Amino acid sequence: MIESAEEFIRLRFSDAPEEYGRASSEPAAPDVWREVIERHPEARFWVAHNKTVPLEILQVLANDSDPRVRSMVASKRKLTPDLLTTLAADPDESVRLAVARHKSVPRNVLQQLRTDIWEEVREVARDRLERSH
Repeated sequence: MIESAEEFIRLRFSDAPEEYGRASSEPAAPDVWREVIERHPEARFWVAHNKTVPLEILQVLANDSDPRVRSMVASKRKLTPDLLTTLAADPDESVRLAVARHKSVPRNVLQQLRTDIWEEVREVARDRLERSH
């Protein structure tokens, strides 16, 4: 378990594969994740990348100013239908594309994305809707 924001930063930016691997797979308490987000903005993407990051932290990161962070959030399996709905309206096309590709995206969200301004998002949403019939 990752015990502090400093430990997460040390692990993530280490040159040792076993250490940065721990940063992507070991859990931390929500307070640790919040501290990383607040004190180390350059690491927000890597918080979202962590396989064990709790939903409450993903909800915070879903509103991040960096579209790369929001896109990583949109690709996480554990997202709720409400969070997927929110991310489907994101101004960044890469976030909306990640939602369209999400394994658990609700049908009504795919129907919404079927009329997206970006052609690739529209195509993915249409293909997924056609295959679900």
